[in-house]
Amino acid sequence: MESMKIYKVYPAIPESLSFLNYLARNLWWCWNPEAIDLFQRIHPGKWEDVGKNPVAFLSRISQRRFDELSKDESFLGHLNRVKAKFETMFSHVSQINEFDFDSKETVAYFSMEYGLHESLPFFAGGLGVLAGDHLKASSTLGIPLTAVGLLFREGFFRQYLDHNGWQQETYPINDVFELPVSRVQDHSGFDIFVEIPGPRGMIRACLWQLKVGKIRLLLLDTNLPENPEAIRNITSRLYDSNSENRIAQEILLGIGGIKALKAMDLFPNICHMNEGHCSFAGLERISILMDRYNLEFQGAVQICKRTGIFTTHTPVAAGHDEFEKRMILPYIIPYAEKFGLSTDEVLRWGSADRKQEDSKFSMFALGVKFSGYLNGVSRLHGQVARGMWKELWPGRTEDEVPISHITNGVHICSYLSRHKNSLFERYLSSDWANRLSNADLISRIETIEDADLWHVHEMDRSKLIRKCRDLLLKQHERWNVPRNILDDVAGVLDHRVLTICFARRFATYKRAGLLLKDPDRLIRLITNDERPIQLIFAGKAHPNDNEGKDIIKRIIEFERQSKVRHRVVFLEDYDINIARFMVQGCDVWLNTPRRPNEACGTSGMKASANGGLNLSILDGWWCEGYAENRGWSIGNGDLFADHNYQDEVESQALFNILENDVIPKFYDRKRGNPPVQWIRMMKQAMIMAITDFSSDRMVRDYSSRFYIPAAKSFRTLTADNSIKANELALTESRLKSLWSGIKVLSPQLVTESDFTVGDTFRVTAQVTLGELEPDEVDVQIYHGRVRPSEGLEGSRAETMWLQETLAHGVHIYACTITCADSGRFAYTARVIPKGDAVLTYIPGLITWAGD
Repeated sequence: MESMKIYKVYPAIPESLSFLNYLARNLWWCWNPEAIDLFQRIHPGKWEDVGKNPVAFLSRISQRRFDELSKDESFLGHLNRVKAKFETMFSHVSQINEFDFDSKETVAYFSMEYGLHESLPFFAGGLGVLAGDHLKASSTLGIPLTAVGLLFREGFFRQYLDHNGWQQETYPINDVFELPVSRVQDHSGFDIFVEIPGPRGMIRACLWQLKVGKIRLLLLDTNLPENPEAIRNITSRLYDSNSENRIAQEILLGIGGIKALKAMDLFPNICHMNEGHCSFAGLERISILMDRYNLEFQGAVQICKRTGIFTTHTPVAAGHDEFEKRMILPYIIPYAEKFGLSTDEVLRWGSADRKQEDSKFSMFALGVKFSGYLNGVSRLHGQVARGMWKELWPGRTEDEVPISHITNGVHICSYLSRHKNSLFERYLSSDWANRLSNADLISRIETIEDADLWHVHEMDRSKLIRKCRDLLLKQHERWNVPRNILDDVAGVLDHRVLTICFARRFATYKRAGLLLKDPDRLIRLITNDERPIQLIFAGKAHPNDNEGKDIIKRIIEFERQSKVRHRVVFLEDYDINIARFMVQGCDVWLNTPRRPNEACGTSGMKASANGGLNLSILDGWWCEGYAENRGWSIGNGDLFADHNYQDEVESQALFNILENDVIPKFYDRKRGNPPVQWIRMMKQAMIMAITDFSSDRMVRDYSSRFYIPAAKSFRTLTADNSIKANELALTESRLKSLWSGIKVLSPQLVTESDFTVGDTFRVTAQVTLGELEPDEVDVQIYHGRVRPSEGLEGSRAETMWLQETLAHGVHIYACTITCADSGRFAYTARVIPKGDAVLTYIPGLITWAGD
């Protein structure tokens, strides 16, 4: 039997329907309602059965049905409308025109996971969905971007619950022939492969391509017959818990990804790495820069840093990969040799703690080494990241650590309900979805009739409840429960009741059980005769997280109580499809993380875009999105050292808000009319989410702040035989070799005195620069208000001017300070390199007075 050969038979789709096959292999269909309807009308039942996977779906349609459709004028008209829209998408010019790229240049976007649609299980959670939304928005905006990832044959686990409510996992195999992927070939028509030497032998991978509108997603795959089992298993499971496999996955993604682009004759002018999983890309990118532009290592580094973006997505230390250095060593030896460095020097790039020589190899630290643009994914997360990683920039104050933020956004069209989309087309514009940056247009949501908005929202809530019943019936049928229980399950939830949804990863810091801190109070809210609530939970715990699994079990035990079993449900195997129903149909989206552990939290944005009102801790994006007219905050952002006390305080605050504000507003119906105040908040939430938290806005931000400046830097640094890159390399080398000669004496007031607001005073400082020239450095006064604790607040740096030279390398610098406010202030002086942000923030090149 082992010698059997497998072959695939595809349907003979009539010529008039041939576009269906083309459409099925481009994910553009999944955010275009008319295209989704086109597939669904072929056979609604089978469309649902195959998980809305059009490739698998078309292979299951009978030849007779295709022949019928080829003569159906209505269907052909529908198909031609979708085809025209699809072709128009390709003919649209870019909405962002500042990229000066030719067809062989690209922004290389790296992520370990991509959440594009529920039929493509290449993702585990928020990072993947965010990456998928980034690609969709980039397609619409016309960004010259190519994405790189891995094709996982098992992907992430599927969740199911046993009779006791304990989470179990299964890893179904993905049939690549039922996915919308195709093998990538070179100009001669041969399949492209990449090879990377590793400690377990050569890592050989083929390359698949997935089309996302105008964007290509390249997926590396080691599951090749010629590979030994250990190599084949590299792309078996997403986030493999085996350290050797995990490192191999990250090597394949980073190094293999750059090699794949090169094999396709694409050059990554810009490299955007998401999390440390991708950081090895920097090694190979420096290598190809050296080869292409005939550069030494240091010159290539200058280009790499000024055209590299690194985005961190987690404020939780355990979420950042660290490995034993001995496990990294075999992969870096060839690069150390090429760069003319020792392996110890290369290994130090991964040292997050420079004080500990034996520290593990940090993938975050490695990513920072190759990137001049660093960001978190919300304003608060940027602040947290600066605190987490300040040791990488010794001598810098925390607020000066060069990690900024670009707040995440969501792909509105992928999550907006069909009913609300129709409403927008009627009240805003038929092409509103392509004009998300037009604030005046989006603000017309306020003009939607209250009755119209409430009617479609009630339809979405009913649709969610029907979905819950269907899923729960399947779950209970699997448990072989008696018929009377199945009949009972078929009647859970009420279409008229205030529906609160909670759906996310069941990590302990997410605090899914916060409402269960006071079960009696919760039961009273659920069973209230006049103003009841109902709860829908969903989410997965990590396979090794027994605490998270226990929270799920507690929810299951609570929902089984006779008093509440019709009003509380937990949906197993949470995915994009279930998420879509929940964000479209919820009245309230509940989010209870322990601040500041939520990097961003995009599910709440999707709920807001659909008119769901967020009830959330002030964490992640909600610190920026919250206002009293569009949702509620649980607490005011206070942090307590005792987590149990924090949970107790915020649990009671949550109940108080529900009882005193949320529930009364929802049921405030005058003379049978919709709840006017509630609908007013819905409209404001929708405007806020679509205007400020869309992936359209997010990708525009990445383009204007990172991609376009990086593209210009690439042109400048590679022009004229890369003369500018080589000059920067010499400058950095000179600064590093001579910096130890700098000394700064404590700055002095020209006139000692107390001051009043509006006064000015002059400060001078004697600075020894050694062999460095004054035009190579900036001497600064650093001043601010004295905190009750250590340090300064509201601090800022002002450049001093050269007042006089006392001797060779010894100078007096001066600065005038204006007293803008009253209080206690302090100042000191320092020296930093003069230049762009990369030069200015070279780690270790900062000298303070008294150092």
